[in-house]
Amino acid sequence: MGKRKKNKSNKGEKKNSSAKKGNKRMKKGAMANAIIQVFKASPKEPFNYRQISSKIGVDNPVQKKQVVEILNALATDNFISEIDPGRYRYNDWGTTAVGIFTRRQNGKNSFIPEDGGTPIFIAERNSAHALDGDKVKIQIHAKRKGAEPEGEVIEILESRQRTITGKLQVTKGFAFLITEDKTLANDIFIPKEKLKGGKNGDKAVVRITEWPEEAKNPLGEVVDILGRAGENNAEMNAILAEFDLPYKYPVNVEKAANKISDKIPAEEIAQREDFRNIVTFTIDPKDAKDFDDALSARQLENGNWEVGVHIADVTHYVKPESLIDREAYSRATSIYLVDRTIPMLPERLCNQICSLRPNEEKLCFSVIFELNNQAEVVQSRIARVIIKSNRRFTYEEAREVIETGRGDYAEEILALNRLAQKLREKRFKDGAIAFDRYEVKFDIDETGKPIGTYIKVSKEANKLIEEFMLLANRTVAEFVGKTKNKNKKTFVYRIHEQPDPEKLQNFSAFVSRFGYKMRTEGNKTDISKSLNKLLDNVQGKAEENLIETLAIRSMQKARYTTENVGHYGLAMDYYTHFTSPIRRYPDMMVHRLLERYMAGGRSAIKNKYEEYCKHCSDMETVAANAERASIKYKQVEFMKDKLGQVFDGVVSGVTEWGLYVELNANKCEGLVPIRDLDDDFYEFDEKNYCLIGRRTKRTYSLGSPITVKVASANLEKKQLDFALV
Repeated sequence: MGKRKKNKSNKGEKKNSSAKKGNKRMKKGAMANAIIQVFKASPKEPFNYRQISSKIGVDNPVQKKQVVEILNALATDNFISEIDPGRYRYNDWGTTAVGIFTRRQNGKNSFIPEDGGTPIFIAERNSAHALDGDKVKIQIHAKRKGAEPEGEVIEILESRQRTITGKLQVTKGFAFLITEDKTLANDIFIPKEKLKGGKNGDKAVVRITEWPEEAKNPLGEVVDILGRAGENNAEMNAILAEFDLPYKYPVNVEKAANKISDKIPAEEIAQREDFRNIVTFTIDPKDAKDFDDALSARQLENGNWEVGVHIADVTHYVKPESLIDREAYSRATSIYLVDRTIPMLPERLCNQICSLRPNEEKLCFSVIFELNNQAEVVQSRIARVIIKSNRRFTYEEAREVIETGRGDYAEEILALNRLAQKLREKRFKDGAIAFDRYEVKFDIDETGKPIGTYIKVSKEANKLIEEFMLLANRTVAEFVGKTKNKNKKTFVYRIHEQPDPEKLQNFSAFVSRFGYKMRTEGNKTDISKSLNKLLDNVQGKAEENLIETLAIRSMQKARYTTENVGHYGLAMDYYTHFTSPIRRYPDMMVHRLLERYMAGGRSAIKNKYEEYCKHCSDMETVAANAERASIKYKQVEFMKDKLGQVFDGVVSGVTEWGLYVELNANKCEGLVPIRDLDDDFYEFDEKNYCLIGRRTKRTYSLGSPITVKVASANLEKKQLDFALV
């Protein structure tokens, strides 16, 4: 190695001396090119004319004067900058870009360009203490051969005021917040006077006030004390705070809601269709309080059935730009943690005035269908109505009526179930995908402690409700979107784009190892039918949950937009969300637009609604992440008294840092760190979802059965670690 370096050095010396010998003949253009190359080779280094002259092998005074002239010309052209008198630096040691800074606890910070380009790595020393989510300007370093591009934050354009959760460590003169945030490795220094009464061991929310350039730790102040670390309420609220989600309702918004009257004026009733004397009921989970949909059913003289899908008329009570509306938009969705619901609307609205409770008169926005015995829609209409629900069914109670044929309103429930089955059959024939994944739920005691797990499976009663909600959503989307007019009116659609072909091919290659076939070419109905066949074939098999999970990952994510491209998973050309305005803001937007267009109003401003759609899609993702974090916390809490116990499981995820294993008995998931696989050096094969031992060729693949013991359960990090048995 040393010898090669020496030769290289000699070569450089020869080059320089030859330049010196021939410097009288060096043309000005060649000299300028040589100077440019010097700056490009050392983009961060400043040079004066003497250093440049030496670098290019110029030593006579005339040519040195030419070097000075060329430097002045390059500075005028903005190619270099004069950083001190007579000292210049390459003005473009890369290029600048503006975007969002993403901070990571492990130091792997990155920058996402605002035009959506490739993420760029930012080393901690080059981060300028930017925080996660800050809008920054970076300088992109000249790319080294074979290395990933790197950048350096040169300006923080917009600092995202954000809070960090953690546990307080209070000493005599000062305190630290021991952070649990995945975006920050550094604990936060808190002066004693900024503690807001916080004590050692309290769970707290802290705002970073500054981060001096020379300081290792940012400075902060306590915003809120959540309670003692380890207490259920404190931990659940900490999860919400971690995702910048609200954990309490603003008092002024609740006051505004409490002023809303629950009395329905006679003139309002007179303007609406009256369904109070038609059999109507709700079917919901046993712990539900916000009933935002009800079904009415009656058989017509011609033998057909009239089915009303009645949706709480939230926008009758919540006016645009009101205090309640602004809070609902900010939240955009209700959040469902393991042990609680954080509602989008104040409790008076979501659980009382708007909730379609039995034996109470309620205002609804409804879609009414006439269906023949083949579940074909003979006619439909959208109307504002008043209802009075006859009964509140839980899913279990409705299922019992379906299975036994006996019980309250059995005739109506059985008829609706028969029609729903036909609607479902037709939907799958049209190419809808049957994702019926089970959900793992926790049995929780009065303190919030998980004492057991159970599997929540979608049964006939769930599917009955699902089909009529899908039908109503599709009908509303078609009412606005399916028009012959070239100028389509602005509307909020729920879209699901076709799968990425490469992801689909990777998924197909993966399932082939289990002996299954999956089409990746043909029209979208061919592909979805092939996928349905696969999902049918894996029912009841050990790999069922794994293959369903990967199938979902190979799909695009559904989202809200004003640009309709249809819904691939449901095989519908037009689809929206109309049926849950108590818990989703997009449904409130749909209600308002529908009312506007039914009254003959002009099209709403498209750009404004597209912005609303993006916000709602983003908030849906954040809420889902918080929900997953609460499940993870409860999994760790449930397993922490099972240290050392042995369980059978299946490899549910493979990464470069280890294997994720889902236990068969309770579906809790933990990590076997790669450092603990010490019988070989394991390499990550991303394409085939596996770790392969370099020497033994031993392979740990996605879906492999595995036996593990519980090694550690870290509640603060929400981390469950397993060890191989």
